[in-house]
Amino acid sequence: MLKFLDHLEEWLIAFLMGAATLLIFVAVVHRYGMGIDALQPYLTHIHLSWAQELCIYMFVWMAKFGAAYGVRTGIHVGVDVLINKLSTPNRNKFVIFGLMAGALFTATVGTLGADFVWEIGHTEQTSADLELPMWIVYLAIPVGSYLMCFRFLQVAWNFIRTGELPHHDHSHVEGMDDEDEVSIGEAIQIAEEREHGHAGLSDEAWDKQRRDDDKENKS
Repeated sequence: MLKFLDHLEEWLIAFLMGAATLLIFVAVVHRYGMGIDALQPYLTHIHLSWAQELCIYMFVWMAKFGAAYGVRTGIHVGVDVLINKLSTPNRNKFVIFGLMAGALFTATVGTLGADFVWEIGHTEQTSADLELPMWIVYLAIPVGSYLMCFRFLQVAWNFIRTGELPHHDHSHVEGMDDEDEVSIGEAIQIAEEREHGHAGLSDEAWDKQRRDDDKENKS
């Protein structure tokens, strides 16, 4: 069960993104196919005016699930420069406070969203093209917010147990190898050396020479 929950957002996002992409492709082919005389008699009876509306709703749901996925994997942008300069006990307190504040906020949004869905569910309001009950569309608010709240609590509990926060893995990003990572000071030094020239070498040759020198210094 826990293994299923760990990948819930990924599966939902993958399904919604695949379905939306396929639907957009079919709608575009249908639109341009209507301009072809040979295909027009066959495509006239196929109505896809609802495709755009459905794609918008799917992207709304994707955004909510994506936000929860971001909490679980630690890919949300955060300003933690000052926090990381604190001592470990004080830093841990601020981290836990931030996570619990996030859980409280998303729980509040989810509760207000659930109340809104309950109220709109007693109306006959429907979407324009699909004529879908609008409470189904707005259900993304409480579902996504409660899922985010669960992820905040999950991350907080794991941090209390292990002292570690989830962080985004850059291993799949080209150019993010460990040997290519440099500190800010090294980056400034490299930029200054390039600005003043480097013995007539090209940038590529100079970079290669710098890496070789670093390897010799480490060895």
